[in-house]
Amino acid sequence: MTVSEPKPMSRTKVVAYAIGLPLALLALVFLPVGRLDWTPGWIFIAFIIIVYGASALILARVNPVIYRARSRFQPGTQRWDFVLLWLMLPAMVAEIPLATFDSGRTGWSAVPLWIVILGYVLLAAGIGLSTWAQAVNRFFEPGVRLQRERDQQVINSGPYAIVRHPGYVGAVMIFAGLALALASWWALVPAAWASAILIVRTSWEDTLLQAELDGYAEYASRVRFRLLPGFW
Repeated sequence: MTVSEPKPMSRTKVVAYAIGLPLALLALVFLPVGRLDWTPGWIFIAFIIIVYGASALILARVNPVIYRARSRFQPGTQRWDFVLLWLMLPAMVAEIPLATFDSGRTGWSAVPLWIVILGYVLLAAGIGLSTWAQAVNRFFEPGVRLQRERDQQVINSGPYAIVRHPGYVGAVMIFAGLALALASWWALVPAAWASAILIVRTSWEDTLLQAELDGYAEYASRVRFRLLPGFW
């Protein structure tokens, strides 16, 4: 079988991402606050840049094809996945500005420092777990589909030996960590919504893989839990 890998991003798109993502992060953090001299916001941005920067360097070294795989939604992505993503995206976009509006402007939430520290620990752990999952899984794409042209195989090493969908575990940790690191109880509402949609996506994706990916049903019989060992 001839394996066909996703095409790389164009140079224009790479430059747009490199400029646009930091600007978008600055806007999401500081526009709701209404000022730039909010120290917790700069601490948060520095943390995100350092941790995600380290993640990017690791992936570029151990699994560079992941950048092609995750650069766009590929043909064959399930229609129901687009529906779930459109339901999840507003919550993902709203979480940071809601958190900074809360903690940096209105003061609705009174979040103790130890909870903020816990949020950063969750955030770092979630990014670390997602990075680990992407490092061992060259088929880690943004959309749910069967990657037949890439000769998709079952991945059972690294975190996939513990749960079947470790990338989603990392995402749930990130959602919760963002809200707590920015000291907002209210931001846990969109975090919970996004996590609930992600759990539905996990179930539907798992059903698809067991039905259509060779070897996955046998893998699922050995690694019993989708997200949380001992529970589900």
